Amino acid sequence: MKRKLSLVLVLVLVFGLMSVAQAAELPFKIGVVTGTVSQGEEEYQAALKMVARYPGSIEHVTYPDNFMQEQETVIGQILQFAMDPQIKAIVVCQSVPGTTAAFNTIRDMRDDIVLIMGLPHEDPDMIADVVDFAMETDQIRRGANIAQLAQRMGAKKILHYSFPRHMSMELLAVRYNNMKEEAERLGLELIDVTAPDPMGDAGIPGTQQFILEDIPRQAALHGKDIAFFGTNCAMMEPAIRASMDAGIIFPEQCCPSPFHGYPGALGIEISEDRKGDVDYIIEQIGVKVAEQGNAGRMATWVAPINMIFVEAGVELAIQHIQNGLDFADQDAVEAAVYEATGIKISLNRYKDGANFYLVIADSVIF
Repeated sequence: MKRKLSLVLVLVLVFGLMSVAQAAELPFKIGVVTGTVSQGEEEYQAALKMVARYPGSIEHVTYPDNFMQEQETVIGQILQFAMDPQIKAIVVCQSVPGTTAAFNTIRDMRDDIVLIMGLPHEDPDMIADVVDFAMETDQIRRGANIAQLAQRMGAKKILHYSFPRHMSMELLAVRYNNMKEEAERLGLELIDVTAPDPMGDAGIPGTQQFILEDIPRQAALHGKDIAFFGTNCAMMEPAIRASMDAGIIFPEQCCPSPFHGYPGALGIEISEDRKGDVDYIIEQIGVKVAEQGNAGRMATWVAPINMIFVEAGVELAIQHIQNGLDFADQDAVEAAVYEATGIKISLNRYKDGANFYLVIADSVIF
């Protein structure tokens, strides 16, 4: 896997720019597929934002929470867009199993649809060959970064919560290996904790209950200078709540963002006029963390990364269709993302010749 030096984008505030965009109707339609609120509220809310921005031009559906057992439904939901000749682009985030199969089928049906993935769950080499454009958090660099951040925040041990299905994903496995290697270099112990898979029999509630009960057990066993990291979105809200209560360290979420888990865990109410206000939510998190005596031990990225993937995916598709944006031209992509979003992020290609970009952003410690 070849890596290039990352280029840094200096962008204006994500939703500051986006919120002032005027509603507009496109001469074509874009299909957007996201998870439900329970599996991925950020993607869901970002999709609703796109529906409002382009009324009548964005078709939004959600895949089932139990997507591993309902892959035929996932595939069918994506394929239904290809049946509509007005649909000229499809954006899926998170791109759960079944997305690649659907995209391959669409390639055989139509050659005029732009196919975009955000946060793909399937084999990256296979994905790179089927999509027109894909974005994923830079799991390669994140492994070491998380270990370094945990140490900076005072951790002596890192607890890595996952399950076999996730650890079979190549990029997540690479992230884990890099995290473990860097932890060892820094003198930190990495402890594996196997959590219930939310796609298993106990579902999301079973995973969340396990997290709520296990973090206090781990704090009692190892002390408070332990850092939690989990690989699943459904873990985040209970993990933030339990980490706060136990006084342990929480460096960042699986999908880092100030909006991911923190508002629900800390009881932060977000009014309609504050939705998407990054500065506001970061300020409110800081207040809550300080009030509960865990300042300096909770963090996240300044970028609401899943929202960026959805909004940038839609806007890049529009630029490609209307203005001929070349997804292979990294400079042009960066300029288009600059117009569409607004956070300091770093782009890196997954491999030469692929329009599969990996992104990373700065952290904020509360």
